[in-house]
Amino acid sequence: MPESPTSSLSAPRFGLVVFDWDGTLYDSTGIIVRCIQAAVRDVGGTVPDDRSAAYVIGMSLGQALAHAAPDVPPERYPQLNERYRHHYRKHHDDLSLFDGVLPLLNALKERGHQLAVATGKSRRGLDEALDSVELRGMFDASRTADETAGKPDPLMLHELSADLGVPPAGMLMIGDTTHDLLMARNAGCASLGVSYGAHTPEAFGALGPLHVAHSVADLSAWMTVNG
Repeated sequence: MPESPTSSLSAPRFGLVVFDWDGTLYDSTGIIVRCIQAAVRDVGGTVPDDRSAAYVIGMSLGQALAHAAPDVPPERYPQLNERYRHHYRKHHDDLSLFDGVLPLLNALKERGHQLAVATGKSRRGLDEALDSVELRGMFDASRTADETAGKPDPLMLHELSADLGVPPAGMLMIGDTTHDLLMARNAGCASLGVSYGAHTPEAFGALGPLHVAHSVADLSAWMTVNG
């Protein structure tokens, strides 16, 4: 039996919307940059500037710190990781969702989208963040960098696709870094960039996002019309 016009219009374009965490939903970019810099300083490496430290956000922690501190020898990576976690824990209570994120997520759920997270955070780090903002139950699935391959490898998105039964063509990846958008392209799914996080959006265009949102309100408006 053919769908009625009403049911056809109400079906979401993207059955699964996958969000990056830091810098996309969570207002944490500035603190992460400062924690990376402090950790590198603690182990005697050359402290990266703000732009270099922000570039690695979204990568797995070990990968990010190795990239941000190329003069720190690999045998000191465990200490570098520990110092980063030490500094980050001190700011745990200073972090929050961007304004407007909770209404956006609730609206997407009401419209029938499945929601997921694909993040460079560890599982422990993501679970702590989800607890702190009372978001448990909001997301249908999640993947963290310590559970699977880090960005821009597409494995996170392939696993979420399989878990939730949505093919890549029905998925939308939303993120604030080129790592997120390249992961989406590698996975064969659509992407949307946000300009208010870790990376400046000048490099986004080459990766083919459907839109670059300059605020959560802009993101919400685009999703209402196009999602």
